[in-house]
Amino acid sequence: MKILILGSGGREHTIAWKLAQSTKLDQLFVAPGNAGTASLGENIPIGVNDFEGIRDLVLSKGVDMVVVGPEDPLVNGIHDFFLDSPELKDIPVIGPQKAAANLEGSKEFAKRFMQRHQIPTAGYKSFTAGQLEEGLSFLETLPSPYVLKADGLAAGKGVVILNNLQKAKQELVSMLGNAKFGKASNTVVIEEFLSGLELSVFVLTDGKNYKVLPTAKDYKRIGEGDTGLNTGGMGAISPVPFAEKDFMDKVHTRIIKPTIEGLEKDGLPYKGFIFIGLIKVDNDPFVIEYNVRMGDPETEVVFPRIKNDLVEVFQAIANQNLDSINLQIDNRSAATVMTVSGGYPEAYEKGHEIFGLENVTESLVFHAGTQLVDGKVVTHGGRVMAFTSIDDSYQDALAKSYSSIGKICFDKINYRRDIGFDL
Repeated sequence: MKILILGSGGREHTIAWKLAQSTKLDQLFVAPGNAGTASLGENIPIGVNDFEGIRDLVLSKGVDMVVVGPEDPLVNGIHDFFLDSPELKDIPVIGPQKAAANLEGSKEFAKRFMQRHQIPTAGYKSFTAGQLEEGLSFLETLPSPYVLKADGLAAGKGVVILNNLQKAKQELVSMLGNAKFGKASNTVVIEEFLSGLELSVFVLTDGKNYKVLPTAKDYKRIGEGDTGLNTGGMGAISPVPFAEKDFMDKVHTRIIKPTIEGLEKDGLPYKGFIFIGLIKVDNDPFVIEYNVRMGDPETEVVFPRIKNDLVEVFQAIANQNLDSINLQIDNRSAATVMTVSGGYPEAYEKGHEIFGLENVTESLVFHAGTQLVDGKVVTHGGRVMAFTSIDDSYQDALAKSYSSIGKICFDKINYRRDIGFDL
């Protein structure tokens, strides 16, 4: 098979690494890819939202399947674009159609979906610019802290949690009145704050059948002890120690099963990954958010634990016989630590050469923001590389990852030294 992966981050490098292990893979293309994916297939400089360019690439290279990494093209309808084209409609796309992708594309849509199918989540109300005064009054009825979410995609920055009522009101004015997040904050969801332990559950579905992948926990804040600004993710571990069997039974019964059944009842065709962001309150699960793709850096700890041939799994999704797959999971722990550019998640420099990669032997290195320039691997993003290790415990896996990071360097390298600190 010839397979095209859309995306350029650590998630896409990990998917490429896993697909490249399959004897069923003939050729791999990644658009646009990074320095890591360049060693596994052919990088093509096409943006993930350039649907016409993707169409031309698929037809010219004879691509048999498209795997969509990030959310943007899914929310923008890449799957529908293929189905609507006579020359593309028979090429499977791993990723939901546009209507179902609204689970991530619109917080309000996701909340209504959960209410409709009795899926536990925080209480909420949503407001538009014309309802600003109502929104301000609603904030006064809530206890601190205050959770405000831009309805649309905001590059992972559209969720704000504030302890001060006055600051929460100012933020609502900024989001609704001043379009802080552009169209993404045309509607703002104000949500009840839930206190507990967060984790992520990943589900693969062909629209009828589904498989539950390993759990993971990621660390979003730039600073140790979960302080400072939110990032795209500074590290992750899998499995999650506090996701015991009785808790996961509740997750399955109350959340996963009604989500899959709800998609079918609502006529929302879905072939791909569902990322369910959860919070464990006492011993009960609540949904924080849905994403319609794999997480990053969670992919870097989940996929190395999957023993199956990933091409076979994706073929089963395309053929809607995922029930024929016996998912095999490595029982050991995986941990990843993300190295980032100095200054990230604010202003940072690009183009710094990365030295010492040839010395890393104990860990898998998944490139996130890198580029090949004159044969050299250089930094090209805020999050640069994830170092993933597997061992009997997440502590031992982390020790390997930190040891591996010590063997490489680039100018102004930064990373968190406390991944897993709260476990």
